Amino acid sequence: MSALSRILFTAALIAGLIAPLARAHPHIFVTTRIVVEMNEAQQVTGVTMTWEYDDFFTLLIFEDMGLDKDADGALSEAELDRLMGFDLIEWPEGFEGDLYLASEGRKIEMPRSVPHDIAVRGGKIVATQKRAIPNVAAEGLEIRQYDPTYYVSYDLSGGIEVPAPCAVRIEPPDMAAAEAEVAKLTEQSLSGDVFMEVRLGHLYASRAVISCAG
Repeated sequence: MSALSRILFTAALIAGLIAPLARAHPHIFVTTRIVVEMNEAQQVTGVTMTWEYDDFFTLLIFEDMGLDKDADGALSEAELDRLMGFDLIEWPEGFEGDLYLASEGRKIEMPRSVPHDIAVRGGKIVATQKRAIPNVAAEGLEIRQYDPTYYVSYDLSGGIEVPAPCAVRIEPPDMAAAEAEVAKLTEQSLSGDVFMEVRLGHLYASRAVISCAG
């Protein structure tokens, strides 16, 4: 379970959202926008990620933190200050921030994200974070955004922006292969409880690849 999942586990349980993971039904939905930062040598030096959370999740957070007591969908500056970085509080051992980068098959290690901005737009929490990247070549860099447990579903429809002349290609997941794997795992789980043991997020994750070759 990711750090974000841990934060909301109790609230989700109360809301009756917990279900066997093998059903492959996420409970939190996030629309992601990623802005890639590069230096003059076309090396990626960092990313700015904006996560727009679904409206129901937003309501759970408001209730859990005692925010928006007048239920008008707007937060005061003091409330926004309290909300800032709420989804980055926990960073347990082994947690990777639900962001995965690879270059030529090599996994890129990164420091943890830091909160950058917070807002509420259209009744949804919009949280922005920055994350440094250790100067890796942009060409062929693979970016994937997912929660390994698939408790959180990330949607890259917010777009990935890279500096010119580079471009990015987003490849959707192979849904047929994902469903086949889930069916196999579900069959294996019939003899026991595998809640929070099966990791499905990578099966449903889009793959973005940067190209600077023109």
